[in-house]
Amino acid sequence: MQLKIMPKKKRLSAGRVPLILFLCQMISALEVPLDLVQPPTITQQSPKDYIIDPRENIVIQCEAKGKPPPSFSWTRNGTHFDIDKDLLVTMKPDSGTLIINIMSEGKVEIYEGVYQCTARNERGAAISNNIVVRPSRSPLWTKEKLEPIILQNGQPLVLPCRPPVGLPSPIIFWMDNSFQRLPQSERVSQGLNGDLYFSNVLPEDTREDYICYARFNHTQTIQQKQPISVKVISVDELNDTIAANLSDTEFYGAKSSRERPPTFLTPEGNASNKEELRGNVLSLECIAEGLPTPVIYWIKEDGTLPINRTFYRNFQKTLQIIQVSEADSGNYQCIAKNALGAIHHTISVTVKAAPYWIMAPQNLVLSPGEDGTLICRANGIPKPRISWLLNGVPIEIAPDDPSRKIDGDTIIFSNVQERSSAVYQCNASNEYGYLLANAFVNVLAEPPRILTSVNTLYQIIANRPALLDCAVFGSPLPTIEWFKGAKGSALREDIYVLHENGTLEIPVAQKDSTGSYTCVARNKLGMAKNEVHLEIKDPTRIIKQPEYAIVQRGSTVSFECRVKHDHTLIPTVTWLKDNGELPNDGRFTVDKDHLVIVDVSDDDGGTYTCVANTTLDSVSASAVLSVVAPTPTPAPIYDVPNPPFDLELTNQLDKSVQLSWTPGDDNNSPITKFIIEYEDAMHEAGLWHHQTEVPGTQTTAQLKLSPYVNYSFRVMAENNLGRSLPSEASEQYLTKAAEPDKNPATVEGLGSEPDNLVITWKPLNGFESNGPGLQYKVSWRQRDGDDEWTSVVVANVSKYIVSGTPTFVPYLIKVQALNDMGFAPEPPVVMGHSGEDLPMVAPGNVHVNVVNSTLAEVHWDPVPLKSIRGHLQGYRIYYWKAQNSSKRNRRHIEKKILTFQGSKTHGMLPGLEPFSHYTLNVRVVNGKGEGPASPDRVFNTPEGVPSAPSSLKIVNPTLDSLTLEWDPPSHPNGILTEYTLKYQPINSTHELGPLVDLKIPANKTRWTLKNLNFSTRYKFYLYAQTSAGSGSQITEEAVTTVNEGKMAGILPPDVGAGKAMASRQVDIATQGWFIGLMCAVALLILILLIVCFIRRNKGGKYPVKEKEDAHADPEIQPMKEDDGTFGEYRFLESDAEDHKPLKKGSRTPSDRTVKKEDSDDSLVDYGEGVNGQFNEDGSFIGQYSGKKEKEPAEGNESSEAPSPVNAMNSFV
Repeated sequence: MQLKIMPKKKRLSAGRVPLILFLCQMISALEVPLDLVQPPTITQQSPKDYIIDPRENIVIQCEAKGKPPPSFSWTRNGTHFDIDKDLLVTMKPDSGTLIINIMSEGKVEIYEGVYQCTARNERGAAISNNIVVRPSRSPLWTKEKLEPIILQNGQPLVLPCRPPVGLPSPIIFWMDNSFQRLPQSERVSQGLNGDLYFSNVLPEDTREDYICYARFNHTQTIQQKQPISVKVISVDELNDTIAANLSDTEFYGAKSSRERPPTFLTPEGNASNKEELRGNVLSLECIAEGLPTPVIYWIKEDGTLPINRTFYRNFQKTLQIIQVSEADSGNYQCIAKNALGAIHHTISVTVKAAPYWIMAPQNLVLSPGEDGTLICRANGIPKPRISWLLNGVPIEIAPDDPSRKIDGDTIIFSNVQERSSAVYQCNASNEYGYLLANAFVNVLAEPPRILTSVNTLYQIIANRPALLDCAVFGSPLPTIEWFKGAKGSALREDIYVLHENGTLEIPVAQKDSTGSYTCVARNKLGMAKNEVHLEIKDPTRIIKQPEYAIVQRGSTVSFECRVKHDHTLIPTVTWLKDNGELPNDGRFTVDKDHLVIVDVSDDDGGTYTCVANTTLDSVSASAVLSVVAPTPTPAPIYDVPNPPFDLELTNQLDKSVQLSWTPGDDNNSPITKFIIEYEDAMHEAGLWHHQTEVPGTQTTAQLKLSPYVNYSFRVMAENNLGRSLPSEASEQYLTKAAEPDKNPATVEGLGSEPDNLVITWKPLNGFESNGPGLQYKVSWRQRDGDDEWTSVVVANVSKYIVSGTPTFVPYLIKVQALNDMGFAPEPPVVMGHSGEDLPMVAPGNVHVNVVNSTLAEVHWDPVPLKSIRGHLQGYRIYYWKAQNSSKRNRRHIEKKILTFQGSKTHGMLPGLEPFSHYTLNVRVVNGKGEGPASPDRVFNTPEGVPSAPSSLKIVNPTLDSLTLEWDPPSHPNGILTEYTLKYQPINSTHELGPLVDLKIPANKTRWTLKNLNFSTRYKFYLYAQTSAGSGSQITEEAVTTVNEGKMAGILPPDVGAGKAMASRQVDIATQGWFIGLMCAVALLILILLIVCFIRRNKGGKYPVKEKEDAHADPEIQPMKEDDGTFGEYRFLESDAEDHKPLKKGSRTPSDRTVKKEDSDDSLVDYGEGVNGQFNEDGSFIGQYSGKKEKEPAEGNESSEAPSPVNAMNSFV
């Protein structure tokens, strides 16, 4: 059996023949091995728009591969570029990359232009994109005289920035003289053009340092505009100022400061137009003035804003739509509103599109005589024009090839020969750009070769998937067969998953999956095979987990962690405390299976985790340790020392001093050590710090000092009983200032917004400053690039915000301390990232493989790292079951979420409902949140077995017939195909008769059985079936009537396994022998009562109580008042009895058994359940009770003798 691989996974049942895989004609996933002849392929090239740094040499990349190795040539501005004639231009060996040495001499402007690279060998020529080379520019601001601006409180204001035109465009931001960002709000904000807009000014807006900065990222330079001075005054102050300074001051506007409705500062008028390219970010802006400050709202007149792609920036003044598409064209309206009114502005948006691929041409490998096609399909607005080139030459002027036929965007090849090998270029272009793709046609005749390593060993943990690779190449394309075993026996397991790249997947590998597997690749030129080996390992398990412990302080605790693992794997057991490493403390001891902690302290409390790792898997288990106070002990009879006194400072130097003291009384316990503390009265007055410790026999200490600290010292003595009170403080000693000797710690760089980098650090304290004027030099640059460091000196703060950064780019950061005396040593460099933003792209190529009726496997393509725009957290699957219309009206659709950590590209969806319609989508998650959802994918789960019928009852019993009625299963789990009804009679000795099996159509819920035996009990078993199999059964019992007017009781239904006792009812009250028997029993009881009465009158004692205690005969025990059952009887439920099968040919006892004590003659010996009771007249009612049988029993032999109670129905 040969099975063709489809683009999706295909699940196959293995038969006696090998599983054969046909590879599709396009070998896009497998490249042609480099030792085979092949046309050139461009592997690396510079971007189309290549902006270079004029301070560095120009490097224009062009790399290609091919066999024979290709040669390279260049054109500049459409003509041949002879690099041999330009001494400044060289080409890398075995490469097409150009290096233009402008550092030594030459001007960068000379080398501006459009470059194109051609890689050529005997099989064809591949060309690069047109690479436009331009140098970056960061011009200075034009000098201008800026007059101070004076305006009335409440007026609007626009501060122009007008940055110089650079390449690329600069990033604009406003700061003050201290390099601090100016605060922005709904009232004050920066526009897209860089101007600073005030909806209305307030007195606190008065300042002289409104400075606009332009950051040119490419050259890492920042240009600064002249500061603008703004003064906000009242009306009276304004009049006085105008009179005094009319000649040299700019007065801004003459509007009243009274409240007013909104008007737009930008854009002007009631309507404007905006054009944007598909895939870009559409940014629309509306900024209004008014008093009070207006609020901005956005709507789309002819539709709704896309939820997952719409973002509001700049306090709702900017509307951004990412990944803009043709559907986003239309009219957008911004509305400015305050308490006095509202205005609106309409922006007409038109979305154009540069060409984008629908189907790019792919390399084509054919054998002589084969057919094939190259397809080049692109779209855009306007529609792009498709043109073909052959080896870099327009195909219209290329040599004719009879095997080639051009049909618009498709080239059709038939009966190709070796001379047909070439490189084809497809160019799709419109006024907004172009696409260029190289695709070669390589005509080869090659036998199969297997690219997977020989004798690869795969080691897999049991019950996990196993993937066995078989990567092949050949021309014509080979077929692949998989065999298992050295003798070449075909695969015979139940289920395999076959991938289009030749990989064989065992979804759940078991021990019997171990062995050798051979993949065989064949085409008409030959055959190749490769053997791989699979070993299945036992999973690692923790068979003895650590347990929760409560111990007293100072005691010892032990945690046990016993691991069972595959004997061929070596586990490594690691202990963690609170998910971190164990403390570096000798009190912690780890051996093979135990963690022991001696002298437990309060800090030892927490969660301890045992982690067992092998090379293939990892398991862990945790336990909590709680530390409590020890049992109180009597107070010591000795005391701590008295404080030292008479402190003296001598040998006072810049960085050291000698301290001496006199010890106090040790209070009968020798002093073991002295503790010296210091106070810095200049920086932290009143706060004492540990300086050093010396032995108890020493009364002097040489102390090391830090610069620029006003020291005071004190001493404490310590013995075995504790520490003394501190001594009196010594005299103060001020050391000289010096440059810092350390830099801030905990330097981090994390973005709070997508366009910034927040650099934070732990500042030095006053003691560490070493002198006055503590500041920090903050430096940063992008990690990936050769940019120079950008630095700024800030005051004694703990953070600095770098604005205008690209989203989620790695940066190198360092923070250096300095003071009035100089700089600290060179700080270490740490790495940070600019701010994350929500992912831009949804996972693609989402497809679902339904494994079984309750399990599905989802696959998706990973999102490109650049589109994630943050740290990849994982992928999240939303899935839900489609509801019918009635359910949707009652409640919303419940969506379930499964998150797969890291970069996984597939996952399993468990717990699905059989025979259901599901919908799902996938989203990528980063530290900022979720990206857009992929297009919904729908799938259906196959049928499963149904549940038991909801109910079963017997109606209309007659002498020889019974009618059964039932309700369908509450969970059919598919389409019911039929019902199966089984029944068998129960005779008077509890024996089960022959089993009858009936098939009933699925649309029936009522069935009448005829020709039954009269006055006979029957047991019924009913279950439903789908195409997946039979469901659970429901059972019932009933009796045909003795006559038409009387019927037996019907037991309640019981679904599932169990045993039952069949009770029986036969009307024998009118039988003569029965009446005689009852009279005899009554006469015996009367005689017994007379004898007891005579013995009591004679004074004799009848030891009733003693006999009851000795024999505990159930027949003479009193009856309980609460339930009427026999007194002192105990009924024990036995789980073991509940699950034993029925004995063949007999009825088993009830699931409740009666415990007999000393008496062997009890009514319980003859009864059949716990429900036996006496009526008021002394009659016994025997009723069937207990659980139903799990399965019907067959046979006529009985292992239980009949009893009198079994033989009769009731006493009357």
